[in-house]
Amino acid sequence: MNGLRVVPTRRHGRERLYVRLADGSDIAWYDRESARVNLIGDDRREDVLKALGPFLTGPVTVGPPPVPTPVELARLSLHPDDDLAPNRPGEALVIDLDRDPPPAHRLRTDPRRHALTAEQTVGEALDRLDGAGWHTLHSVALPGGDRVHHLAIGPAGLFAVHAVYARRQRVRIADPMVALGRRTPEPLLRRVRAEADRASHALTAEVHPVLALVGPTDVSVTAPPRATRILTDADLPGLARLGGVLKPADVEALHAMARDRGTWARV
Repeated sequence: MNGLRVVPTRRHGRERLYVRLADGSDIAWYDRESARVNLIGDDRREDVLKALGPFLTGPVTVGPPPVPTPVELARLSLHPDDDLAPNRPGEALVIDLDRDPPPAHRLRTDPRRHALTAEQTVGEALDRLDGAGWHTLHSVALPGGDRVHHLAIGPAGLFAVHAVYARRQRVRIADPMVALGRRTPEPLLRRVRAEADRASHALTAEVHPVLALVGPTDVSVTAPPRATRILTDADLPGLARLGGVLKPADVEALHAMARDRGTWARV
């Protein structure tokens, strides 16, 4: 292989195969989605194509990397500490549990663990929409201590998704009240809409509120919620089937804005 090795990576739903020299420096990469081999230099073109040969699945375009778009330049200039894209589902809860773990012999499960399960379940479902032209940011912190659990951005628009653990519980909804099992109803839908409103203000674009219930046995709605979608985790893939509202360039531009921590400082 002339000293070259192929290293697969996957980030934000895009799969790339990097071709590296023995010293670890990259000289090319193959983007499966665009079927393009990007050469940093043309002097080892044949060696690169030979190394990638077993991985190529059809005709490919070969050439220098494309000129970055304004959105890509903005992303490249973003400091890693200000980039929210690497956040894991439930990032804030993971950190909180690490800093303040529950007692080892607690009789009941710490509510934070149930909340984390809900955010991870919903986050994983939304991340699977990446191949359909979506981007999802997780655990977006808002001033004052609130969070947008998940911000999904795709062809159907922008959605602030609030995850709730409802495993084996009956959920009763009478806007704005939500009752889980035998618990006292709480005005949860007000919070869900408030988070979406703050996201709309930050991004200067309409953000739709979504309440995502994880694992309920039954959901009954006695008073239809105002401008709020009520979904279960099993319903989330249906977002990809909603009618197109945003063009791919708009999705990328909004994602670039939303992943910048500074965007959320003014809400």
